[in-house]
Amino acid sequence: MIIYNIGILAGIQPEGVLRVEGEAQGRTGLLQNAWLEIQDGRIADYGPMSTCPCHSEHSEESVDAQGGMLLPGFCDSHTHIVYAGSRHNEFLDKINGLSYEEIAARGGGILNSARLLNQTSEDELYCQSLERVQEMMDKGTVALEIKSGYGLCPEGELKMLRVIDRIRRSIPACVKSTFLGAHAIGQGYSHEAYVQMVIDLIPEAAKLADFIDVFCDEGFFTVDDTDRILGAADGFLAPKIHANELAVSGGVQVGVQHGALSVDHLERTTDAEISALKGTWTMPTMLPGSSFFLGLPYGRARDFLQAGLGVALASDYNPGSSPSGDMRFVMAQGCIQMRLTPVEAFNAVTLNSAYAMGISPAYGSITVGKRAALLLTHPGWDLTRLAYQYQTPFLRQVIL
Repeated sequence: MIIYNIGILAGIQPEGVLRVEGEAQGRTGLLQNAWLEIQDGRIADYGPMSTCPCHSEHSEESVDAQGGMLLPGFCDSHTHIVYAGSRHNEFLDKINGLSYEEIAARGGGILNSARLLNQTSEDELYCQSLERVQEMMDKGTVALEIKSGYGLCPEGELKMLRVIDRIRRSIPACVKSTFLGAHAIGQGYSHEAYVQMVIDLIPEAAKLADFIDVFCDEGFFTVDDTDRILGAADGFLAPKIHANELAVSGGVQVGVQHGALSVDHLERTTDAEISALKGTWTMPTMLPGSSFFLGLPYGRARDFLQAGLGVALASDYNPGSSPSGDMRFVMAQGCIQMRLTPVEAFNAVTLNSAYAMGISPAYGSITVGKRAALLLTHPGWDLTRLAYQYQTPFLRQVIL
């Protein structure tokens, strides 16, 4: 396939660039009036139209971009989209002034999702979840991470991981799976018994998952719990962390100690977390959808970049605190609320978010050899307009 008459080819990166940090996050390669060739599902070549191969020889498989922008698809490194039913009734509780913690204390929140999930058949859970995945793909997401964490018992957690694996085998988008057994304390368990259950389940979960995650935050799992769980997972699953959503929890530091690929949320970050992340391979990942929906502070993305760190943005698509997987809206919030430039926010939802789930060698930029997981827009779009007119339809085609 040759895509020609591309108005702007955006997101060009040299081979070997797996993430961008500091000032580099504000730069991306752009080529106007371009073409791109795809062979065997991968980017084979690209260049200015003056060097375009004769596309008439490939008429059936060639695409006239008609001046549209071509860019790498969105990579969403933090979602909880395998869940049953809905929690829209809790939306009324939120409007009436109850906090996230108060809703959870009344048996809502994660425990409510756990009850619904364990009452739902595996086939029905798959069908409900696949519909959400398709919604995300239709909006330009080409790679996503999906967490367990609504089972809160061995049977429920493994059911979720099987559904994630089934989704992975059903769609052309890339899917990464995370075992988040340590999302909350399951009903009927003491705190210690539940932590031990999660540890005992790791070898079985590792047969289906790529990563392990812990909700290290106030009222959920402590730094000591997190250290034990990640220590037990060493050699089985690569670590990721939920941290600093509800309080400054120490989760960033324990994640860095265990070489976490990403530390996620970071709504309540201090300079100590920024210092802990410097010089590490861990990607700070912020979830502005949760800040928007729960009224939480937005992550200090600008401070992270000024400290020389990179930032990824993800949707946190889940039924309780961020019921949306629209990554263009995430990009817009990065600009509007977190004061990222459009290019910085674009890199945060493509290359850096691909890095945060370990797939940036194959996704997240226009680079020869990477997967052709691309978005073609209608004519007239650029990266600034993408964030500015965040509700105007822009997609002509998702190429996977």
